[in-house]
Order: sequence, then structure tokens, then C-alpha cells
Amino acid sequence: MSEGYYNSKKTDDICNDVCGQFYNFSDNEVTTSNPGNSLFACEAKAVHIYPHQILLSGSLGTHAALSISRIKCILQGLDFKTFIFIFIVVPMSIFGLYVHGQKITYFLRPLWESPPKPFHEIPHYYHENVSMETLCKLHGWEIRESPRRVFDAVLFNNEVDLLTIRWNEMYPYVTQYVLLESNSTFTGIVKPLFYASNRDNFKFVESRLTYGLIGGRFKKDENPFVEEAYQRVALDQLLRIAGIEDDDLLIMSDVDEIPSAHTINLLRWCDDIPPVLHLQLRNYLYSFEFFQDTESWRASMHRYQTGKTRYAHYRQSDVLLSDAGWHCSFCFRYISDFIFKMKAYSHNDRIRFAHYLNPDRIQDVICKGADLFDMLPEEYTFKEIIGKMGPIPHSYSAVHLPAYLLNNADRYRFLLPGNCKRKSD
Repeated sequence: MSEGYYNSKKTDDICNDVCGQFYNFSDNEVTTSNPGNSLFACEAKAVHIYPHQILLSGSLGTHAALSISRIKCILQGLDFKTFIFIFIVVPMSIFGLYVHGQKITYFLRPLWESPPKPFHEIPHYYHENVSMETLCKLHGWEIRESPRRVFDAVLFNNEVDLLTIRWNEMYPYVTQYVLLESNSTFTGIVKPLFYASNRDNFKFVESRLTYGLIGGRFKKDENPFVEEAYQRVALDQLLRIAGIEDDDLLIMSDVDEIPSAHTINLLRWCDDIPPVLHLQLRNYLYSFEFFQDTESWRASMHRYQTGKTRYAHYRQSDVLLSDAGWHCSFCFRYISDFIFKMKAYSHNDRIRFAHYLNPDRIQDVICKGADLFDMLPEEYTFKEIIGKMGPIPHSYSAVHLPAYLLNNADRYRFLLPGNCKRKSD
């Protein structure tokens, strides 16, 4: 190019490191060249530029050409393995973290969270042909001259079937039922008053019932546990309205955490029981077909103390009474109830993808005994996590279940082994 000139300021330094190319400019063209000592053989190419284009675009066209050349040269400098890593492995890893990040976090839980202090577990003795005095002595307690009064207090969402089973199981021994209902879920969703609309089905407890309504606060983007705590404080007030007194026995548990009748009877008759006693419940999922473990402990019994006892659903003592009832989580009759509960309860952040709420998927998950939220077990050791991974094995034992459930098996067939299909509405 006799009329061209070399301009060192226009040298592509990045590309020079990779390809060894230099750029020469004349009035009508830009030419790329490759010195003989280059590591890569690059063909000389010419880019034709007309004078009017140079006047209009100035250095813009030149920079664009250089940028394209840089990218091309960098790609030429990548070997096949590096290319695969950058454009296939890295994107797939990012996508995998997005989809399975929660699983990875739960699997690594033993690395960042220690297990809680073990409970002191009290052996539980019972047989229908053994006297109450003997049962109390077996537990290291004395029998009372008369039984304590018993108050059962719950926050109610939409568990109509389980509430029926619960109250019938407890009926012979409960003095007062206390139920609080809100027009808001813990997550701030408007909720129908399910108990109010089904109240006629609970006439058998009407004379013993203290029923309360509380309006939701409907605060957007608030932690659901704040609304839950707000409603539990209101339940404390409702208990006082119900007439609870010192040394009365108070049951604190969710509707789906059902103490057995003989457990309640034991604790109301025995003296010197602990002031706060957690109950170990047999853990079931979806129905009594899927037995998980015996690690449900949040239900508790309290000897009420004015000014001290507060309604709560967390650990409040280190003492646990073994085999004291049942916890049947997500045990609903209708698919729509599953969807409502998934969106309504405090852990609704587990709905990471919209398809989790698909009715066909939910039905399939129920019958497999898998997890609705596709989560790993919430355990504290790798051995326990790995041991509980996958669907829950089917159980075909219906021994030692609530009496009212078995006496009304046709009505509650969906809760018994071999009946995983749910109604669509």
C-alpha cells in the first residue's frame, strides 16, 4: 500500500497477544497483517471504508472493527477443552445452582448447623387393663385425688377433617376447647372462615367451645412468622377468656398434632408431672400410610401458670414423653386444600417454581410419598440425610390409630393405607 501509513496508536494490543495482527489504514481501506514470528497464522484481510463513511462515523467504525477482531482472535486462541468449559460447563453449573440450590444448602446443613441438645425422653407406659394408679407409679408420679381440668387451644386454618378427628379423640377428657380463626393466613392471603362455615359439624363440642375471630393485618412482604406470632399472642388472651386457671393442663399443638386420649388422661390424673412436657408424636405425611419417623416434638403439655405460660410452638423444655400421639402433616381430602396450605403456611418460600402447584403433580407426589417441595430431609448429619432421601416407604399398618378414624373408616378412607387418590375439589 504505497499511500498508506502505519499508526502505532491503532495497534490492537489484545489481538496482538493472541494472533499477532497489526492494522494499517489508508484513505480507502483498513488492512490486517501478521508478522512472520506470530504464534498463529492469520490471513491478511482488507476492510473497505469509503471516505463519506469515515466522515460520518469517525472512529466509531474503526473501534467496531477492532472489537469484532478481538473477539475472533480470542476465540481462535481457545483450545477445545476451554471452549467446552466456558460455554457448556459454566452455564450448566449456574442453571444447576438455580434449580437445586436449596437442595445443596440442605445437604450441607451438617457443615453449618449443629444438632440441638437431645431431649430427656421419658418412657411411656400404657395398657387399657392397667389401673391409672399403676400407670402413674410406672412413670415415677403419684396419682391425684381428682383429675386436672384440660384446655385444648389451637389456631385454625383449613384442617376440617383433622380437627374432627382430634376433638373426638380428646372428647372424654377435655374441659374446654379454645379455637382462634383469622381471615388471613400467616402469609397475608385472604382466608375464608373455614370453621365458621362448618360450625354445624361441631355441635358436639359447642357447650365446651370458646371460639374467637381475629382480623388479619395484611402487611405486604412481612415475614410470615410475625403474623403467626401475632395470632398466638391473641390465643393467649382467648385462653384467659375461656377461664383457664393455675395448674390446669394446657395442650399447645397445631391441629394436625394430635395427642392420644390415654396420654391426656394420664397427665391429668398424675401428680408431679413436669411443668412443661413435650410430646413425641408419630410423624406421618399425607395420610397414615406414610410413616416418616418419631421425631415430631413441638406439641407440648403445660401446667398453666398465670403470667408465665405463653402459647408457643417451639422448644420450651428438655423433657419429652415418648409415643404420645400422631402428627399427620398435609393430610387433606382435596387437592385444592394442599394448594391452599402450600401457599398459606409460614414456609411458603419453599414454592420455588409455579409447577409445584400443578394438581396432577401434587397427586403424583402424594401417591409416591415424595416431597411436595422437592426438598431434602431436614437433618443434622449426612448419615440421616442420606438415609431419608427419596420417597417414604408405604406402610400398611393401621394399628394404634385414633379410634374415631377407624370407627368412621368409610368417611376418612383417604387417610388410611392404600387410598392415596384425592378428590379434585
